[in-house]
Amino acid sequence: MMPGTPYVVEVNPRMPARLARLEELADDLWYSWDRPTRELFERLHRGLWEAVGQSPKAFLKRVDQRRLDAAADDPAFLSTFDRVLAAYDAYRADRNGRHSTGLSADDHVAYFCAEFGFHESLPIYSGGLGILAGDHCKAASDVALPLTGVGLLYRQGYFSQTIDADGNQGVSYPDANFAELPVALVRDDNGAELRLAVEFPGRQVAIRVWRAQAGHVTLYLLDTDLAENADHDRLITYRLYGGDRTTRIEQELVLGIGGVRALAAIGVRPTIWHMNEGHAAFMVLERVRALVQGGAPFETALEAVAASHVFTTHTAVAAGHDHFAAELVMRYLEPSRCDLGIDALALLALGRVGDTQDFNMTALAVRGSRFHNGVSRIHGEVTSLMLAGLWPDIPPDENPVDHVTNGVHVRTFLALEWFHLFDRFLDPDWLQRLRSGSEWHDIDRIPDHLFWSVHQHLKSGALEAVRERLREQHFRNQGSEAHLERIIRYIDPADPNVLTIGFARRFATYKRATLLFQDLDWLRTITGDPKRPVVFIFAGRAHPADVPSHGLIREIARVAQMPEFEGKILLVEGYDLHLARRLVAGVDVWLNNPVFPLEASGTSGMKAGMNGVINLSITDGWWGEGYRRDNGWAIKPATATPDAERGDHDEARSLYEILQDHVLPSYYDRGPMGYSPAWIRMAKQSVATLLPRFNARRMLGEYVSKFYRIAAKQGRRYADDGLATAHAVAEFKQRAHGAWRGVTLRRLDDGPQRIVFGETLEIEVGVRLNGLAPAEVAVELVLERVDRRVGRRERSIHPLRSLNATTDAGEHRFGAPLVPQLCGHLEYRLRVYPRHVALTHPHELGLMRWA
Repeated sequence: MMPGTPYVVEVNPRMPARLARLEELADDLWYSWDRPTRELFERLHRGLWEAVGQSPKAFLKRVDQRRLDAAADDPAFLSTFDRVLAAYDAYRADRNGRHSTGLSADDHVAYFCAEFGFHESLPIYSGGLGILAGDHCKAASDVALPLTGVGLLYRQGYFSQTIDADGNQGVSYPDANFAELPVALVRDDNGAELRLAVEFPGRQVAIRVWRAQAGHVTLYLLDTDLAENADHDRLITYRLYGGDRTTRIEQELVLGIGGVRALAAIGVRPTIWHMNEGHAAFMVLERVRALVQGGAPFETALEAVAASHVFTTHTAVAAGHDHFAAELVMRYLEPSRCDLGIDALALLALGRVGDTQDFNMTALAVRGSRFHNGVSRIHGEVTSLMLAGLWPDIPPDENPVDHVTNGVHVRTFLALEWFHLFDRFLDPDWLQRLRSGSEWHDIDRIPDHLFWSVHQHLKSGALEAVRERLREQHFRNQGSEAHLERIIRYIDPADPNVLTIGFARRFATYKRATLLFQDLDWLRTITGDPKRPVVFIFAGRAHPADVPSHGLIREIARVAQMPEFEGKILLVEGYDLHLARRLVAGVDVWLNNPVFPLEASGTSGMKAGMNGVINLSITDGWWGEGYRRDNGWAIKPATATPDAERGDHDEARSLYEILQDHVLPSYYDRGPMGYSPAWIRMAKQSVATLLPRFNARRMLGEYVSKFYRIAAKQGRRYADDGLATAHAVAEFKQRAHGAWRGVTLRRLDDGPQRIVFGETLEIEVGVRLNGLAPAEVAVELVLERVDRRVGRRERSIHPLRSLNATTDAGEHRFGAPLVPQLCGHLEYRLRVYPRHVALTHPHELGLMRWA
């Protein structure tokens, strides 16, 4: 080492005028879903491109001047550059999709989320929630939907992972250099950095705002790492999901309250507000506070705000819903409470469920919104049950929880090689047909040998990526060259003909990464046939605080080191978006075996399925909707078994049977062309049935049709005439809640027990209204035929009308003739609940009485 003090200077290249727009491309996250743009940078210097984590902005700060100068004089490079620019300019200019949304010209969506996963070059995401948020924004950009994202800019995103020779996970948190991220500071009209503040106990925390562009979508990211803040407050946005409960509530206050204030300061005026998970729920209080400060009563302001709010929850695990101690919440929300004009009990009630004392962010999000959804059909049902306490009188299947099944962004996760093949053999508008959700019967136009060739090419790339990761991991753990060759002998990119099964996702106990190891003797039989070799690739990260999940990684490492499984079970460290894109396009089978029904949706299987990879999964989350007998394999959940250990055993047995009896025989039943026709047939069906349905454009379309359009309309309706409708609804709800304890429902007629089809059943009931008007209640007959053999119910609802008469007891009479359209044993029930014409959902009060 040389003596003396080292000094550092960074020398950035001077961009040739001919290549000036490279910087524009580097500053737009459009590159995250446009592979030709990324390949343009890679072409300048592949080694540097990989070294900077495929970050265009960081790349342009480091690339050698001579390479830029040479590229500016290279006709071939310039031709490619011009094609990329032409595609980019055409994309930015195309706003035709805007008209298909059905929103008004002045409608605008604000989309709040604690993490956004666009690309590894912007590391502000940890996993599925962030990737989904990124895909939502990309889909919005594709149709020019006016949407603005709001999140936090973390100095340290989710951790980087290493795995040692014993399977112990190591974590590190590299600091991001904001100057090398595709973000820019937001400035005010005077050119100064935009500043805003959020009140914390005894102080104000200053916030600055960064802007990221993603095609037609703008993303605003909040940052507290400012010199004017105390050291503790500078760290609030330092690490994604970092720190203790105090740090977490501070992050969520910055996101929710600071995010609303940031949009106001910038001049963005949303008409639809979407909370993607409960982390952003404090935005409800900030929007209500602004109306209360303008003179509106709290209850009126809450109704006005909730009418335009959408809330999406992504977890079926109770522990995944953030909650805070009441004392902590009151300490931080005291300034807001004063501005809201309510007492502490009323404030805490917004976040309480049942008898629990903690403040639940999901409860706040639900009470502050009128549109709520899970992220698959099954998850919608589970969420309805989980949140049933918020509407205690309403049957869970009728409460206001809906669902929109997740989808993935096709241009991000469908390999470019498939794009080229589909362009050749499918209709020219195949990408536009993603909106329809219909199956692609013309997938059979693609010759089997070409379909197989594309898959094998992608598989070679995936195996090469895995080999590179394993090589680095192995030598860092002091492994030998000879031993490495034994480990990677089955994953040969030059000969990708070994059945390869991928399991790559966040390691959490309910995802059961080690279910495959329930019966090692059976697994030895499955993997022990030299004529039908099989490799299982495991990758994923466990939360640093999730000790049981660390044990899962160690267990995989332990089994992988057994001589009989060496090279057949591989554990790859550093799972990230880059590796994920390779694996979902390159393995043969995608394995997923969570505990039912805890997989809210799961999107990795969608990505795999649209790339011709065949899913083998528990029918949970999205696979409960996507599975057909001809497009993959399904493990039926052992739901009838209350014993978790027995359930694991039964489902592991199903897994082994499917592998042994179906997967291996189908893969290795190869014809003269070197592939299995049956395998190709199922892989094609995977693409044909999953790609059109489980894509982000379909998902976004459902959000627009189910929620956004109505939220915009309701928001305007509640705000018009000085919040007149909001005030009327708030007043009605207050009266209904006050009266409901005295409301009763009684059957007045005797009701025959048997009638002949076509005959009329006369129904009459008496309702004690306790001060409510007859028009302020709905009285209904609920008719059901139950087929107990299959657990299916046929249900119809029939309203009873006011008869404008009362009983001797003062009850108001309601009645209607009923002519049942079903035969057999029918059950019917009678009920009454509050009704108002302006309600967003008929059961949002959660009140109901049954006869």
